[in-house]
Amino acid sequence: MTEGGEARWWHEEEGRIVCDLCPRDCRLLPGQRGLCFVRRREGDRMVLDAWGRSSGFCLDPIEKKPLYHFYPGSSVLSFGTAGCNLSCQFCQNWDISRAKETHNLTDRALPEEIADAAVRWGAESVAFTYNDPVIFAEYAIDVAIACRERGVRTVAVTAGYIREAPRRELFAVMDGANVDLKSFSEEFYFRLTGGHLAPVLETLATLRHETSVWFEITTLLIPGHNDGAREISEMCEWIIRELGPDIPLHFTAFHPDYRMADVPPTPPRTLMDARKRALSMGLHYVYTGNIADREGSRTLCPGCRNPLIEREGYRIDSYRIDAGGACPVCHHRIVGRFWDRAAPLPFGNRRIPILLHPGS
Repeated sequence: MTEGGEARWWHEEEGRIVCDLCPRDCRLLPGQRGLCFVRRREGDRMVLDAWGRSSGFCLDPIEKKPLYHFYPGSSVLSFGTAGCNLSCQFCQNWDISRAKETHNLTDRALPEEIADAAVRWGAESVAFTYNDPVIFAEYAIDVAIACRERGVRTVAVTAGYIREAPRRELFAVMDGANVDLKSFSEEFYFRLTGGHLAPVLETLATLRHETSVWFEITTLLIPGHNDGAREISEMCEWIIRELGPDIPLHFTAFHPDYRMADVPPTPPRTLMDARKRALSMGLHYVYTGNIADREGSRTLCPGCRNPLIEREGYRIDSYRIDAGGACPVCHHRIVGRFWDRAAPLPFGNRRIPILLHPGS
């Protein structure tokens, strides 16, 4: 990819350019943009307006992504672009994901500059987040390659709505991911996101069976829409059957926003009950998020139930996984990506906005 922003994954058909990146299959006439807004037809080619540009940078705790089993306690350089290929009525980042103006992409951000900034700020990894890296996959791949050359890991925070060929290429250069499984209902996906469930499940299965990427799953529980006991049970059954019981699952709280401002926030009890149900069904690592719940943020040993990591918000208060990645009591192997020493880096709850080009 050059700085000009020429996109991949498209073909011509009956005078239109058809985008092959995601299941939307946007069919573009000259000058038209895809639903994601950042992929545009220019003459007889498709361009990616987001290449080399960002909507901002922050240094975050990795637990904020959320990733609880991926180098706990470390810092991550987070950034995104603008736009999205889903139309979630409940979007919590709608000012970025639904942005329809390229002036939202104000920061010049070349791949090598991002990788160098991560090294300069001591970030263990770079996260593509705030909006979905699927829509700027070419750019994310270029950044990931630049990071890998400098020993920096990369993380995709994504809804997983992507076709097979770009999926394989994107995750071939990622080290970690958090996949937003918005519901286990096709009707929910179609009505409230404008998408479909099956491609997301395909992404999860690909990550588990065909890559070495460490990934975790997040489900935002929305009162009256995807928080029913039956749906949660069906989702957990699928995860255990198709992915295995060791995949961490995060249930997080909805707050009224965007086009669902009339829906009440998720009661903490709903998240706690969902966690209890998932654990009782056999999942080993289940967490709650966006609420104060110390119990729901603990990492417990599946073998002896000994608390191994205790958290307060995004801060790690105690860490008992040994240097071999196992429980020091029963020696059960804890899955994930852990330090080769028995202590994490204490980044804590901080969130530090940064300038990619200091002094500019």
